[in-house]
Amino acid sequence: MSSHPSPWSDPATETQPGVPYAGPPPTTPYRPAPGWPPPAPYGTAWPPVWPQPWPPAPARPQRPGQVIAAAVLAFVQAAGVALASAYLQLLGSVFSMAADEPGFPADGAALAADAGVLSLVQLVSVVLLVAAGVLALTSRRAPVRWTLAAAFALQLALAAYWVARLLGAFGSASGLLLFLVVCFAAGPAVALGLSVGRPARAWFTSSPDGGTTPHR
Repeated sequence: MSSHPSPWSDPATETQPGVPYAGPPPTTPYRPAPGWPPPAPYGTAWPPVWPQPWPPAPARPQRPGQVIAAAVLAFVQAAGVALASAYLQLLGSVFSMAADEPGFPADGAALAADAGVLSLVQLVSVVLLVAAGVLALTSRRAPVRWTLAAAFALQLALAAYWVARLLGAFGSASGLLLFLVVCFAAGPAVALGLSVGRPARAWFTSSPDGGTTPHR
């Protein structure tokens, strides 16, 4: 007995007996390549963690906190010296105008001249401080440590000069100014100790790969 013909077929055309649907064609099951993945050791989680075929990258040495603190103090001192230099230049102009007034110290004119010269010297020290701070954060060369030490030593020398100059010009009346100068020298004194300490010496005398640079 033949199956019922399709309603859309031509009635005048003979049709073949219908074939029952046999389902989708057979498929081949997936089989991984022989030997992959390698068998996991007994008792380990799946997927297993296999060692990487290349050695790990060496860890980069960390910059010591003493070096970072010295660089930060260099930037802070540079900002303070720049502000003080501008104020010193203004103070020198005032001293020049008041040099002939009664009651003004006899060497007021010389102090005004010193203020103008020292303001320029302090601006140069600002450039040295900024350069030393940037180098301390970006380089490990041995001269960087000496640049830091020189920048802070110059600040202490300027502070010592101002102490002697103010004592000679104003005597005991310059107590407030002397206190400000001493406070102004506290930062460079601490930073100088950090820049010549053992961690800074070890950092700036070692090569970037962690070995010690041979002394010549």
